[in-house]
Amino acid sequence: MQDGVGSWYEELYESVRGQVYKQGETSFQTRSQIFNGNVTCSARAVTCPLDAQDVSTILKICTKHSLSPSIKAGGYGTAGWAVNGDIIVDLSNLLDMHIAAPLSRPDDISSLPENWKNYTSIPDMPVRSSKGKSSVEAPSNSLKRQREEDVDGDKYENPARRQRNYDHASPALATFLKGPALPPDPLGEEPRRFPQDIRLEQLYNLHPDICGVPHISGGHGGPEAPAMDSRQLSKESSASGTSMTSSQSGSSMFASSSGGTSLTTPDVDGGQTSGTPFGYMATGSDNAQGVSGSFSAPVGYRLPFNMDASGLGIPGAWPLSAVGTTSAVSPLTGVPSAAADPFGYMDAGSAPSGSTLFSGLGSTASLWTPPPSASSSGLNVLIPSSSYVPTQDPALSSPLHRAAEITHLAHAIPIHSHAYVTFGAGVLQKDLDAFTHRNPLEGRSVNGMPVTVPYHVPSAAHPVGSSIMILGGFGFLSRLHGLSVDNVVEMEVVLADGTIVIASQDSHPDLWWALRGAGPAFGVITRYKVKAYPVPVVFAGNLIYRFHRATAPSLIRHFRDCIKSAPRELYANVLLTAGPANQDSLVVIQFCFVGPREKGIEFLQAIESWEGETCLLNEVSEKAFVAQQDSVAQVLRAKAGRNWFIRSALISSLPDEIINKTVMQFADTPIGCTWLFELAGGAITDHEDACIPKSRREATWTVASLHQWDLEIDDPRCRVSAENWINKTLGPVAVGGSFPSFLGRHEPAARTISCYGDSWARLAELKQKYDPQNVFRNTLWPLGEEGTHIEPEMHEPPSPVIGPIMGHTLRGS
Repeated sequence: MQDGVGSWYEELYESVRGQVYKQGETSFQTRSQIFNGNVTCSARAVTCPLDAQDVSTILKICTKHSLSPSIKAGGYGTAGWAVNGDIIVDLSNLLDMHIAAPLSRPDDISSLPENWKNYTSIPDMPVRSSKGKSSVEAPSNSLKRQREEDVDGDKYENPARRQRNYDHASPALATFLKGPALPPDPLGEEPRRFPQDIRLEQLYNLHPDICGVPHISGGHGGPEAPAMDSRQLSKESSASGTSMTSSQSGSSMFASSSGGTSLTTPDVDGGQTSGTPFGYMATGSDNAQGVSGSFSAPVGYRLPFNMDASGLGIPGAWPLSAVGTTSAVSPLTGVPSAAADPFGYMDAGSAPSGSTLFSGLGSTASLWTPPPSASSSGLNVLIPSSSYVPTQDPALSSPLHRAAEITHLAHAIPIHSHAYVTFGAGVLQKDLDAFTHRNPLEGRSVNGMPVTVPYHVPSAAHPVGSSIMILGGFGFLSRLHGLSVDNVVEMEVVLADGTIVIASQDSHPDLWWALRGAGPAFGVITRYKVKAYPVPVVFAGNLIYRFHRATAPSLIRHFRDCIKSAPRELYANVLLTAGPANQDSLVVIQFCFVGPREKGIEFLQAIESWEGETCLLNEVSEKAFVAQQDSVAQVLRAKAGRNWFIRSALISSLPDEIINKTVMQFADTPIGCTWLFELAGGAITDHEDACIPKSRREATWTVASLHQWDLEIDDPRCRVSAENWINKTLGPVAVGGSFPSFLGRHEPAARTISCYGDSWARLAELKQKYDPQNVFRNTLWPLGEEGTHIEPEMHEPPSPVIGPIMGHTLRGS
């Protein structure tokens, strides 16, 4: 061994039963990536423990050799702490899952211990690693030989970089987002543009003779692209470009869109680029090659990505001549046929304001059902799972089977008020939801017949990793059952000195208090036991409107007023985001009533009564909760490996002035920026036994800016617009900080501290007790060993160096 790697690497390799990969090995590169592509990893090795004992061994070796560990639990943390240490502790092998009903209390309670609980404690749970090894088995020579053989042949797929498809969440929404761009705005609304590389403007100012193109008038500077003289479809695009078809089978109708399109522009050498850097926002998982263009331009010039669909000739983009055409209507359904203009309702004499384009079966019935899948991808796992393999998507069955399942669930009555789910730290929320959905517990029907009921863990409304259980966790069930941290009952924790403890309300109560909200700074959680609640069915979906500066404030105010006295069963949010084909902008209202249609219908009817704009899509219907869990991700169209910048806040109210300013500011953000308001409150305010203080829990709204853009583009607006909105516009109504789970990259220390309000002083004392040497420094913890604030740039991994200006090469350089 050389370069100081020898002793510590050999010790890790010989002592840890899981895999160990040093920098330079193929598997190191795969396992050291995170969701945010704007992070450079400088770690020296990745370790893949099989259990808490392995984690303990790794921490002790790190301390012995003065190495800093960082913990990677498969989440979507954008700050990059998970890969900022010398040694990455990758918990993705810890995949055990178990669900069980509460234990029955014996009739004879005299023999019960004083601290009897109605669940099996974590130490008494059966557990096996993903490689089939017992957690207490000693290392074996055969295991070492196996590791040597497959060190570079690891079949592992990094969950943070797994490209998931969310079309199943709402087939109707998938069809809409994959469809053609909206027609040009008849009101003259100027569409948002793609991010602009600031260096193009600087290049133009320095070398206008080389660029040879005019300056953009208004908005963010930079050279305007020359118009294309001719355009043609590539073979791939013509074969699998965007299309919309409809078919009818029995009583269900579905729409589908095959493939997507992406943009290619001439490269320096006359070849093709890899496509528009914003193709990652396409809903489908596969993006075919799209349009290629030929035009006269200076050598080395590549098109800035700032033109609208009609300017680029994207297949499926609405042509200017299409405005004013007549929409054909299916004689069977009364719905516009797929071959006709799907936006014909916007013409004169079409549907009146307040109507819904896709609501032929009534304003609250879903006309859309998913196309039958070629094969089932259900989770065939036992309880507990000894070799669970995460799936690409939760298995949702064919339309007829799915409809029957919803009918069955809508009339199911749970027997248990809650269940207990035990799972390893490598389990992702999406896979946990799929597991509990496929392993329901006993219930009964209205006529007394036995049925089964799925139970779900309160988690985030966007797919995340297990660390959400110790950082907050706000989602569709939070107003009814509290944050994720409020529903944890036990944790298996490895402390900074390698000690393994079980933390709960009765065991290490001070640590227990700190873990639920600031957990990563206090230990490595390897297993969780949490409460799950019966969710037979939800009445949920999306209402989509076109974004207009003039009408969006009215819609948001109407939404706010409709839900201000909502029951705890109702979750609702409003998003401002990009439209189909990543053009134009939308206002999306997401509605989720935890219960059947008949109990949630009045709230939906109140929201959809707004008549300021035509509703482009209303697909709210009864569905399984497992599908609803992916709805935010489906709208966001998030992709791994891009620039990600997130800011969030908790606010006490949403006054008209804030709404007006928000709409005007959002109109000037680049495509790829999504802003979100979520109704908070409810059961979140019931809990005061964790370090997230009551003052933060009493917030009325949680808001977030979720910005994604291509790594090769340097547009300050993608960051500045988020900071200005969160810190300045929302400042007058902010209650301080955000939920810790929303902390993003380059957060100032004061902002992190503000998440904890008056809990901070106690947290700082407990940090000195449990981690005086700051072993867990590669976390959200913003203080150094001396208690001083650490600047974000010194606390997080650096960003990668941005390459040439979108392929621009100066002549003579």
